[in-house]
Amino acid sequence: MPASNYDQACLQDLLPLYYKRLFPFAQYYRWLNYGGVQKNYFQNREFSFTLKDDIYVRYQSFSTQGELEKEMQKMNPYKIDIGAIYSHRPNQHNTVKSGTFQALEKELVFDIDMTDYDDVRSCCSAADICSKCWTLMTIAIRILDRALREDFGFQHLLWVYSGRRGVHCWVCDEAARKLSVAARSAVAEYLSLVKGGEQTVKKVVLSDPIHPFIRESLTVVDHYFTQYALQDQDILGRKESVDKVLALVPEDVRKDLQQDFKNEKKPETRWKLIEDQAIRKQSTAKKGQHFEKEIMLQYCYPRLDVNVSKGVNHLLKSPFSVHPKTGRISVPMDIKELDTFDPFAVPTISLICEELDRPRTGEEDEKSEDIKDKENEKDGAERRKIRDYKKTSLGKYVKYFDRFLDGMARSWKGDLLRKSDLQKEF
Repeated sequence: MPASNYDQACLQDLLPLYYKRLFPFAQYYRWLNYGGVQKNYFQNREFSFTLKDDIYVRYQSFSTQGELEKEMQKMNPYKIDIGAIYSHRPNQHNTVKSGTFQALEKELVFDIDMTDYDDVRSCCSAADICSKCWTLMTIAIRILDRALREDFGFQHLLWVYSGRRGVHCWVCDEAARKLSVAARSAVAEYLSLVKGGEQTVKKVVLSDPIHPFIRESLTVVDHYFTQYALQDQDILGRKESVDKVLALVPEDVRKDLQQDFKNEKKPETRWKLIEDQAIRKQSTAKKGQHFEKEIMLQYCYPRLDVNVSKGVNHLLKSPFSVHPKTGRISVPMDIKELDTFDPFAVPTISLICEELDRPRTGEEDEKSEDIKDKENEKDGAERRKIRDYKKTSLGKYVKYFDRFLDGMARSWKGDLLRKSDLQKEF
């Protein structure tokens, strides 16, 4: 994965500059403080830092944005993970009576990793990705985003590119943050369709009647299936790929199709033959035969790491963390531009640090801003930082994050108003 001249050996020299001038601390704090609606919410949050040479520091916590900033600029973590909100301050967990230090709340999170699709993608494997298989991430986001909003009623979903080969989703609604382990497991199970390990040939089994959620998901898959599966992955081209698909259909149908495929080599026509066989089988079989839908879902449906979603105390990589292997920043994604999102266009730390030093147009605006900065020295450093990331390719991703936070802030205001109304009702 070429990462625009990123050299891993330079990471330790670039991180101090990144945390000093580019990391969006103000927005980051605004997010995790959730409008200050709940007391000690930010203070009781666990942060975990991975330092140089894989030194792992858990149970970090901070009282203020300034404290977090100072510590991150001192430690320059190679990776930042975010954990739960605990009953006590995580950095004091050793002083708390055994058994009373409990993880209470956390965003409902989802982690989708391209390596989990290795049995159904032929273009890449392991940590490698390309534009052909990235479609799987687009499909996953489309399916999960719709289900979480429409089936569960959540509104505040932050989708983040991991920096290498996957995506994360942070469901930030208050109702989601308060979910128990059992409730998180129930949501994750509802959203899981692909079951079984490497030894399981048929990983999707549908029964009658097909659940409305599965029908909705099939509509999404259908939109991408011809281009992604039949053309880009050529699942009905090479004999080895064809055999894998035919292993998912009933034996009598398989024999017919093997015969038909001898005369028909075009993938789209071969797929039509499979669909025709499914329709024929559905009209004669007593119980539902949905093998063409099962194939589509096995090849395209999101594959979740369910354990990440189930645990309240599970750590997940933070937005704006740098991926040490690729140098890419873990950036928020704009759902409106999902089909044009290009993981290879996401900036690397080396690129944005280099962009900082490039001469910029609009020097006059900068001079007038400098005058304003001098008038208000207290905000000067913060303003300079805002201006710094705006000079770089990171700017547009911070803008997405700002837009997401504005949406959340509207709901915090409602919560705060309700709180003050309740306090007046003595």
